[in-house]
Amino acid sequence: MQLSFDADIEEFRAEFAAFLDEYLPDPAVAAKDRPISSAEVPPWAREWQRLQFDHGWLLPGNPPEFGGRNAGILQQYVHLEELSRRRIYHSFNPQGLGIIAASLLSFGTDEQKTRWARRILRAEITAALGMSEPGAGSDLAGLRTRAVLDGDHFVVNGQKVWTSGAHDADVLLTFVRTDPEAPKHKGISVLLIPTDTPGVTRRPFASICGPHDLDFNEVFFEDVRVPAENLVGPLNGGWGVANGSLGHERTLLWLSFADRLQELVEDFRPHTVLERDRYATLAMDNQALRLLGSAALAREARGEQDVPALSVLKLLGSEAVQAAAEQALYSWGSDGLIHPAMTAPFNPFNNDNFVPSWFERYVRSFAGTIAGGTSEIQRNIIAERVLGLPR
Repeated sequence: MQLSFDADIEEFRAEFAAFLDEYLPDPAVAAKDRPISSAEVPPWAREWQRLQFDHGWLLPGNPPEFGGRNAGILQQYVHLEELSRRRIYHSFNPQGLGIIAASLLSFGTDEQKTRWARRILRAEITAALGMSEPGAGSDLAGLRTRAVLDGDHFVVNGQKVWTSGAHDADVLLTFVRTDPEAPKHKGISVLLIPTDTPGVTRRPFASICGPHDLDFNEVFFEDVRVPAENLVGPLNGGWGVANGSLGHERTLLWLSFADRLQELVEDFRPHTVLERDRYATLAMDNQALRLLGSAALAREARGEQDVPALSVLKLLGSEAVQAAAEQALYSWGSDGLIHPAMTAPFNPFNNDNFVPSWFERYVRSFAGTIAGGTSEIQRNIIAERVLGLPR
């Protein structure tokens, strides 16, 4: 068993650390201009993302023309680990970077990669993901937004909801039904829809965190005409694109939960015997997730595919974060309900949503058990594909 990295991987880490030391933006500028949604990227953050892109440090696993340096999975891991050690948020348009641009690079045409993916990666435009609908949140196959091909355009009608950052995004990667007669999984397609297209209406709505927390959106499509060239992947092949999209999100998703657990380890201090016992559980969950994640990382580095095992990491990580945040809130009693508040030192390069009041940290933890596949879905995958239990 080897619990350390080879010299070439550590050399890669050191090179990236030196880049951060030299080029990290002015903290005073970053502290003044804060993002307000997951698709609203301040000028300093756009410039910083472009700088990473141009030096090949944005997504090291990508080829150089798309912000990387063809790095292997272990190099990609230490890149993210170095960011998390300093609490530097990878991108203030996370879905644009981690799902939408990645999906375009996997399924898009050369023109789409240049016109859309490259511009998203360089923060010239931002993107949001149009998947969930009323009555079809976790069940993508239940979506009802329709797209009918009319000459060289699709005509789109329907509604999306929970579309994070849509009101600030320039383009939506939108899942639509193009063959209502086909089986549910086989009649779905994917369209890139610019948000300034006539007929697109975006309505942000507040979350439980407060009336000014405007990230979620309802998005309405009324006879929206979308050029046929904006079709991503094959017609009626959207189910495969969806699995690829979420696959991009899940490969190292466990590391984001490990980061949240580490932050809770650092930010919360127990006082009573019971709190120390619960704190020990937090510390053990953190280590367990990192060890299991490291084992999965090693398997992938050897070329072994074990996609169902990622569900174990997703379930453990998301629920451990939620349980730890709940215990921190309860331990503070009524003081934990003081909101707004800060429960960790301010870091201008981090996401403000990770260090607000204990109340907000707890309620935001529920997103982790929903986004990227709910805990219920993860349990089904584990039961059927890991444990081999009957349906």
